Amino acid sequence: MRKTVLRAGVLLAVLAAATGTTAMAPGASAVEAPLATTTASLKGSARMDFPAPGNDIRVTVDAYGTYTSKSPVFPTKSSGTFRISHKIDQPNGKKPLVFWGDFTVDCLTTGGPNATVTGRLVRTSPGHPWRKELDPHTRMGVSFHVAGKDGGPSRIGLSGATKKGEPLLTKCMAPAPDAKVVEGGYVLTGKGPLHQDGRK
Repeated sequence: MRKTVLRAGVLLAVLAAATGTTAMAPGASAVEAPLATTTASLKGSARMDFPAPGNDIRVTVDAYGTYTSKSPVFPTKSSGTFRISHKIDQPNGKKPLVFWGDFTVDCLTTGGPNATVTGRLVRTSPGHPWRKELDPHTRMGVSFHVAGKDGGPSRIGLSGATKKGEPLLTKCMAPAPDAKVVEGGYVLTGKGPLHQDGRK
């Protein structure tokens, strides 16, 4: 009986070698499928409506966010830059004041025609009030509603920044886009479907 069992074991080993198959131990699982990955982007430059005459406020953005099927809501990686510029007309034909701040993007979220971008301040124009009023590398957020053709005006929302010594604005957060775009525009590429049921 023992010889019969041994011969059966040898035969099984030979068959496994010949077919290139191996038996799986109980409880072993198949290799997981690779993650679905996609990249969203927001590009463009526009002037926003501002209630005080003589003020020209523009937001220029070139932002990217990478999403996976395990992280479909918040990006696993964001990159890019955005600039907030403010030109203020001066009386008696004087040269306008021009202030700008550049930010490194740390989050881009998208959903339908809407997007939010946050970033850390990395440089400003000479003499900008932010140099005295804000902590270095503070965070600001901008929201965008990018209207399609015949979809009404696009809109922008600015968060501003927290005061010196106060906690930073939370990453990926920005107020509702309430100011109309009056010049220029943006191109938004959404993250697309990442859920198994096709939700975006």
